[in-house]
Amino acid sequence: MQRNSCTDRMNDIRMRLFASLSPMARLRPAWALDPSPVMVTKRLARYQAFDAGFDPDELAEARRWHKSFQPSTLPQGDTSFSRSSGPGGQHVNKTETKATTTWPISKLQAHVPKILHAKLRNSKYYTRGSDSITIQAQTERSRSANQAANHQKLYDELMGLYAKTVPAESSPDKARKYEALKKTATEVRLKEKKFLSSKKQSRKGGGSDY
Repeated sequence: MQRNSCTDRMNDIRMRLFASLSPMARLRPAWALDPSPVMVTKRLARYQAFDAGFDPDELAEARRWHKSFQPSTLPQGDTSFSRSSGPGGQHVNKTETKATTTWPISKLQAHVPKILHAKLRNSKYYTRGSDSITIQAQTERSRSANQAANHQKLYDELMGLYAKTVPAESSPDKARKYEALKKTATEVRLKEKKFLSSKKQSRKGGGSDY
């Protein structure tokens, strides 16, 4: 009897909620009438300004750096030369044209924005033992060309780390959608809390649903 009483109360609550809807709203599928928190969260993430979780000053610094950064502004690093290996003819195998350039993380951090400092150690060129970025080039016939190739590789790597880390500025339309969905997410959360509270009260009055 208690179980039937509780079920009747829950059905009565659902019917009253349904009756409060407009005729058009009643024709919508259940998920449209009462979107789940998971659904709203996914939609919210879709339109969320990706820069919302970053420090505004650090973001501004990174974007200014990106606009003015050029390969020529990179530090020289420490370069050593050795004989190349593999195909390439007698010149490649007999002369020390292979260039290995190393940039200590501590020195390289002075040339990149703070937001990228930790990301430097995620680079594919990172060497844990020396805590540095180490890049090699041996495809060119001269030392200077291979050394320049190392600098270009470092530049490309930093640009890649920037692209993966720093979000593009959100468009006004995306920002508006995010705010609207944020409001919806709050309403859904409150609605869910109210429903759970009603369910709890009905259990107290009529016993368990199980």
